[in-house]
Amino acid sequence: MSNQPHEGYDPYGQQPQQPQAWPGQQPYGDPYAGRQYPQHPQHPQHPQHPQDTQQWQGQTWETQTHQPVTAAEETAYLPPQGYGAPAPGEAGEAPAPAPAPDPDTGYGPATVGGNTRVTDAQRARAEGRSPIIEPGMQPAALTALLGLLLAGAAAVGTYALLVPLVALQAVTAAGWFRLNGMWPARQGIALGFAGALAADAALLVSDRSPSAILGTLGVWVLLALVLQLRSHADPDERMYGLMATVAASALAIVAGGYLAADADAVTVGAVAVAVAVLARALPLPTPASVVVAMLAAAGGGVAAGAMTGLGTPGALLGAGAGACALIGHRVASYDYPSRFVHFTAGVALPLSAAAPAVYLLGRALA
Repeated sequence: MSNQPHEGYDPYGQQPQQPQAWPGQQPYGDPYAGRQYPQHPQHPQHPQHPQDTQQWQGQTWETQTHQPVTAAEETAYLPPQGYGAPAPGEAGEAPAPAPAPDPDTGYGPATVGGNTRVTDAQRARAEGRSPIIEPGMQPAALTALLGLLLAGAAAVGTYALLVPLVALQAVTAAGWFRLNGMWPARQGIALGFAGALAADAALLVSDRSPSAILGTLGVWVLLALVLQLRSHADPDERMYGLMATVAASALAIVAGGYLAADADAVTVGAVAVAVAVLARALPLPTPASVVVAMLAAAGGGVAAGAMTGLGTPGALLGAGAGACALIGHRVASYDYPSRFVHFTAGVALPLSAAAPAVYLLGRALA
């Protein structure tokens, strides 16, 4: 028999071909019959294996050649530390402070460690601070400018009043959605603004009848409900969107009360709101600022009443409109709003909230 070694058997390859017969060997016999195979040395880690057992040297699913399982503590993600910041775990020291939040969104930066976003209001409450930031003097100046435009346009005529009124209604719808943290919300803003335009048109057609406001408001609430029911969002999100859409539509439509009110009442109320918001923006303590704002609203009502013929009762109308304006101002200051909120909701809500008082007190005092 020849001493030439044979090739190893490959279980995944082709079946070996029959070797050629050598002299003195059967051509179709078993070429491996009677051959002695060398035994592999015993593995040092398994002394219990017998010497005559063949060792499998390949990697299988049951062998111990896989990497050891790493503990969860070793794979936990640690956020990157700032330069010079101590490592988390050093005694007596804390990690670097969190980055400042985005002033336009009201949210902190996104995290990769699984932590949820924290709003500025939540951070303020956790630190014991007030979650209220008032719009300030610049939005108050814009509110006063828009109020004076309403007062002057009301003295000119109904169609002149439409120009600043439509601008007020558009800013009201957009500001309310942004105040509630829903942005972009083009569909809801468009729906609220369309409701305001529909109410204005109904007022003009009905000779400024207040029933046009109530009818449009009812139709738009039903329309907002139908649209939200057709949404594919989560139930909680749909309910939140429904409430925001209804509130934005209601505020924008109710602002049409300036169109339904008497022209003199609109002039007095708009002037009162203008001076009240400016007084509220003065750097005074909050209780003193509210008192000064109410006195300024009453004084502005008296002055505007004297110019329009409404007279002394203009003080009552001015005080009522000023009180509603301060409520709108307070709503726009809630929950750490962004600068965009200050220049939309902070500008429009004082005037929009005062519209019902201007209509009702104007009719009562006339």
